[in-house]
Amino acid sequence: MPSMVVLATTAVPDHLRGALSRWSTEVVPGIFVGSVSARVRDELWAQVTAVVGDGQAVLIHPAPTEQGYALRTAGTRRRIPVDFDGLTLIKVTGVTQPANAKKTQSA
Repeated sequence: MPSMVVLATTAVPDHLRGALSRWSTEVVPGIFVGSVSARVRDELWAQVTAVVGDGQAVLIHPAPTEQGYALRTAGTRRRIPVDFDGLTLIKVTGVTQPANAKKTQSA
């Protein structure tokens, strides 16, 4: 039985966006909404995780949880889902600088 899914992407390859648009509608750049079966949802997620690279992706789909949905994430991200007594909360981590970035000194 099909159910609604929302998939949010940032900085992913164009061919991935094309693959996602075959099964869903890109309502705004990077946000895909569709109604697919669990099997199709899992196959799409497998494609996303295989090619996300330095980008980010979040999948939200119905699940038998207290909140009524489940989250899946892939790629580099500052927001990490954390289970807290059966509720999914979002942990925000600090911004990391690249290893070769110069530090500024205050005078």
